[in-house]
Amino acid sequence: MSNLLTVQSIYENFGKGDVAAILDVLSDDIEWEAWEDNSSVRAGVPTMVPRHGKSEVVKFFETAGQMAITDLQILSMMEGGNQVAVEFVLEADLPAWGGGHYRDEEIHLWTFNDGGKVVRLRHYTDTAKHIAAFKL
Repeated sequence: MSNLLTVQSIYENFGKGDVAAILDVLSDDIEWEAWEDNSSVRAGVPTMVPRHGKSEVVKFFETAGQMAITDLQILSMMEGGNQVAVEFVLEADLPAWGGGHYRDEEIHLWTFNDGGKVVRLRHYTDTAKHIAAFKL
């Protein structure tokens, strides 16, 4: 399967709530939101917490499951080398965090190893919107 098709399947499985299928395409040592310096990470935005390994990525999906996603639109997917970038719009209510709300245009950058497994995810967002919505 191409890296682009793998990423398409990740979003399809996210929409179905099939976390097991997503975990299946991740490397055991995945770096999820691993940043040297990121204001959302520093502020403690729950969905931006750095996670290492599949067992910690499960915690991301548990956190994301507490969000009420009201709109998710994939605008484009671009593949180059060992990476796939996904441009999307996300709108969500945050009842578990005091009722915040945000709508943002964002990018996910998926990096793959030679075996076709995801080794890193980085999420590019308007960090100020996330910090304000999560009321941090």
